[in-house]
Amino acid sequence: MEPSDWLLTADERGNPAPRLDSRRGGAAWSDGNEVRPLVHGATYFAELLATVRAQRAGDLCLFTDWRGDPDQRLDGEGTEIGTLLSEAAARGVIVKGLVWRSHLDRFRLSEEENRHLGEEIEEAGGECLLDMRVRPGGSHHQKYVVLRHPGRPERDVAFVGCTDLCHNRRDDAEHRGDPQALLIAAAYGRHPPWHDIQLAVRGPAVGDVEACFRERWDDPAPLARSPVTRLRELVHHEDTDAEPLPPQLPDPRPRGTHTVQVLRTYPRRLVHGYDFARYGERSIARGYLKALRRARALIYLEDQYLWSTHVVTCFADALAANPRLRLIAVVPAVPEVDGRIGLPVNLVGRIAALEQLRRAGGDRVAVYAPENHAGAPVYVHSKVCVIDDVWAAVGSDNVNLRSWTHDSELSCAVLDTTEDGREPRDPGGLGDGARRYPRELRLTLSREHLDLDTPASPGGPDQLCDPAGAFRAFADSAAALDAWHDGGCRGPRPPGRLRAYRTPRLSRFAEVLSTPAYHLLVDPDGRPLGLRRRNAY
Repeated sequence: MEPSDWLLTADERGNPAPRLDSRRGGAAWSDGNEVRPLVHGATYFAELLATVRAQRAGDLCLFTDWRGDPDQRLDGEGTEIGTLLSEAAARGVIVKGLVWRSHLDRFRLSEEENRHLGEEIEEAGGECLLDMRVRPGGSHHQKYVVLRHPGRPERDVAFVGCTDLCHNRRDDAEHRGDPQALLIAAAYGRHPPWHDIQLAVRGPAVGDVEACFRERWDDPAPLARSPVTRLRELVHHEDTDAEPLPPQLPDPRPRGTHTVQVLRTYPRRLVHGYDFARYGERSIARGYLKALRRARALIYLEDQYLWSTHVVTCFADALAANPRLRLIAVVPAVPEVDGRIGLPVNLVGRIAALEQLRRAGGDRVAVYAPENHAGAPVYVHSKVCVIDDVWAAVGSDNVNLRSWTHDSELSCAVLDTTEDGREPRDPGGLGDGARRYPRELRLTLSREHLDLDTPASPGGPDQLCDPAGAFRAFADSAAALDAWHDGGCRGPRPPGRLRAYRTPRLSRFAEVLSTPAYHLLVDPDGRPLGLRRRNAY
């Protein structure tokens, strides 16, 4: 297997300006990394807490986020994220943050919370800027933390993925929800069960993620363009000037078998464009398109949205071209937004996307929604894709136009030089061979969904290595649980947490009424007009 078979070359990234590739002489990925999935927010938060607490004066803590709640506890009282970062800054750690400013709180977003997190960090000697350098209606959606340790590079780590430092995220495998709740759709209750994932990346790729932070931190454009926002900055005495960062340390030494490519989305901004992405960057989309062209056996997908016929065309094309290819998708049963107006707008894109996938793949397309053992739906916030147990991506990006073209996003695509010896050894049949990291990532997530990590379910993981066997196992488990529910929940509950996703129906009137708002507000297209016409990225 050659990495260039699956990963983008520097030219294929489609952005001639990034420090990300030029800093390594044009190499578009790094070898010798160790990548560990941290499934569930509670798992990630506990590791983040321990790692930041171990930092000392002169170390570096860099983070970006979509939403940050300063009172969010990472592991009990006294572990609030605001407290953790403030204590680090007070003992001399260089703490720098970039958090999306958000829109007004009357839209149930994050303006006040993000501002208060920044204030708390600044009072302790750190620096946290509210960053509104986005397209109109867009957001900074990247979620990562980079921890560097001068003189102790073996401790360097980047946490990259889907998990915000905010309410709802501290859930575990039982999926009872975070005690600190942020209310979403009523179906999820007062403490929404939450499925999420973050990666712990060690090795040279830590330098790549840090370079992404530095590009944004050093961006000379003003943090906001709106006169109203600029006035609020003055009224609240906000920090709007990024202080210089210390020079970037050499990348950590190789320590593992994983090849990591950092992929991003940046829109093209016509005013005050990004100097590191003058025409935007859509390497997440391009990375998916390249990897999907090699898909032959199984696409395993977990996604918060799975919207947009424009985006799922590449999945549909792969299904139509390869009659052995199957798709398993795990999505939320209900959107996070409900109501007579909000719900149809959040459904119309998914309905169209699933219809397109099923036209292409028929019964080779299976979509499921998880619930906890109490029968409550679990909100899927994870963004994971594994193709043929060779290529795996985890990041902040969803499968929709907003994530692939409009907002800022960051994802890590991972290959593994270590082959997995379990059969089938080459599920795709292209000579790439199944690889240990992507296969174990897929099996870890599958075991939870199927309850195969419990003593009551013998046999376990080997049956899931085979794409056809995994596809049957998901179908059988969901069918048994659906039948149990349909029968009034009599008798023991079958193992497994997945229900077959039942595509909702919208009236023709609701569809027509919702579609313009969906395209304009919910899933906007950030591509230049020429790319839109060709549906290219």
